[in-house]
Amino acid sequence: MSAGFEGLDRVIESMRQPIQQYAEEVRTLAGDNALALTLFGSIAAGSFDMKRHTARNVLVLQSVDLELLRGLAKHGSKHGKARIAAPLIMTPGYVTASLDTFPLELIEIHQCHISLFGHDYFATLALNDAHVRLQCERELKTILIGMRQGLLAAAGREKLIAAIDADVAESLVRTLRGLLWLRGQKEAKPSAHVVSEVEKIIEQELRGVRNVLGVSGPHGWDEFRTLYDDVEAMGKMVDGW
Repeated sequence: MSAGFEGLDRVIESMRQPIQQYAEEVRTLAGDNALALTLFGSIAAGSFDMKRHTARNVLVLQSVDLELLRGLAKHGSKHGKARIAAPLIMTPGYVTASLDTFPLELIEIHQCHISLFGHDYFATLALNDAHVRLQCERELKTILIGMRQGLLAAAGREKLIAAIDADVAESLVRTLRGLLWLRGQKEAKPSAHVVSEVEKIIEQELRGVRNVLGVSGPHGWDEFRTLYDDVEAMGKMVDGW
């Protein structure tokens, strides 16, 4: 592409032009304050689905400027329609300070990302396994609490159970990647492969996890219970690590 953005050829063709326009707007609005713009998640992994995903991205700024964020927000509706998520806003100092508090999120970006411009702040990260384990434990407990509260809020309406499953999918995959990281598997892998590897580690089939990550299939009460049991089993395993 001609705008000086790296990695656009790795983006699904239908999203290249919208992302280029987005990157141009970001760079124009932020000016010298913009140090880097990085894509991550499905848009970087080659698994992007226009119907289900948005292009997630991180904007690294030299300093956080509320007026700039306000300016970016004015374009939010347009970018949302183009399936581009609002950027995560970070500074170099925030990335470093988040290594102990948000290691799973940083692992997700580190393992699969595309730097559109600027320095790649996520290529090498000094992550501590103890911090990763702690967040894995916290995330699994949070998922269980969320599923319980969601079930109560559903008030017997079966169709809302599917929405609960969808809500936990993203954080669940992030946590599974963290579990593999703790077992020395630190390279990026597709979600299905991640699940298979975790099943080997815990010596248990994760039918509920596989179902919730599926594009289609039933998402009713039986699947909800199976997923809950899977998450509970993984939580007990992490507690023992």
